[in-house]
Amino acid sequence: MEKTVKLNIELGHILREWDPFAVGSGFYDTESADAIYAVHQLDDAEQLAARIKEIYEFSFDDKLSLECCRPIATRLLQVKHHSACDL
Repeated sequence: MEKTVKLNIELGHILREWDPFAVGSGFYDTESADAIYAVHQLDDAEQLAARIKEIYEFSFDDKLSLECCRPIATRLLQVKHHSACDL
């Protein structure tokens, strides 16, 4: 359980720094929580990017490009997989 909590904190930190709609970092608490859940459910960067895109678009009723979401999805999965290796 402790490893999962540490992973979630690290993922949350990464997501808080990401500001896809330029509204200010730290403004995306609900979306970050949903994205963290998606990281635990998915292992494919393309699928995760699409899910993150859906989450943020739904909340802000605005469009994001998949290209904007790919780097954050890749980074989140790298952190997830690195954490799994520490077990």
